[in-house]
Amino acid sequence: MKKIIILLIGITFLFSSCAIHDGLTTNSNNHTTEVVLTKKNFKFIESVQGESEAQYVFGIGGRKKKAMIAEARADMFSKADLIGGSKAIINETYELTYDIVLIVVKYKVTVTGHIVEFTE
Repeated sequence: MKKIIILLIGITFLFSSCAIHDGLTTNSNNHTTEVVLTKKNFKFIESVQGESEAQYVFGIGGRKKKAMIAEARADMFSKADLIGGSKAIINETYELTYDIVLIVVKYKVTVTGHIVEFTE
């Protein structure tokens, strides 16, 4: 009976994994264009997000963190449909989550923003 319990605990640890979350809740949009939203000359359209994933085995593979953020931002901009109007993305944030299963680490970056449209 004691061997069965030790075996079950060992199997549980073998098939368990860890997940960690890291998020930046400030505006990470560092472009030279500045938009000041002091008047009521805009309206909120929707929220939009983009994602990027990478997988490492023994720490080898995937992309760097900055490249993943750039890919997730490009995905977000492609979904935003900003062309042909006076729209902008504000309140841009990113979240980094990673899952660890034995020798494999899977990273996922999610970039989120709000689309506003200027009325004047």
